[in-house]
Amino acid sequence: MKRTIGILAVVAVLAAVAIYQYANERKELAGPDGAAPAAVSDEEKPKPGYAAPKFTLPNLAEEEVAVGGPSDKLVMINFWASWCGPCELEAPDLQKIHEIYGDRLTLYGVNSTKYDRERDARKFVEQMNLTFPILMDREGTVTKLYKVDQEFPTTVLVNRDGHVVERVTGVIPLDQWKAIIEQHLSAS
Repeated sequence: MKRTIGILAVVAVLAAVAIYQYANERKELAGPDGAAPAAVSDEEKPKPGYAAPKFTLPNLAEEEVAVGGPSDKLVMINFWASWCGPCELEAPDLQKIHEIYGDRLTLYGVNSTKYDRERDARKFVEQMNLTFPILMDREGTVTKLYKVDQEFPTTVLVNRDGHVVERVTGVIPLDQWKAIIEQHLSAS
């Protein structure tokens, strides 16, 4: 009898913790007015064929930058962290992409600052001589919105209509990126 009561108590505690976590997650997703979030539609999934979620984040100069929706250029969004070895390998290629395609593609580096140290991120940008816009996701909301789940680097390519056309987790060679970008430039 005591064993059954003990098991029931443990189950009750675990259920209470799950309910608490669920309620807090819903609260985090609620709008500024406190209203519950609308159900996520398939159009909001950040994968090829779906609309890329819109967001606003501060850049390194603390200016708010809005990303998303129709654009006159392709948009590349790269999620990274300064401690990520593959991100360090990829950074020079991203800078080259920015230099080669900057007139036809806007590249945003989104530092997942919630999982990083801001001073380390700023040092990384300086050491790598990155000149494309770097946005700081201090709360991790955009990283979560794009379902990156600390899989760095993750890069999303968005067409001029605001729809995701590519999603790459990890590092791919510069020549492969060039081929992908050229394909989507010629398609639009």
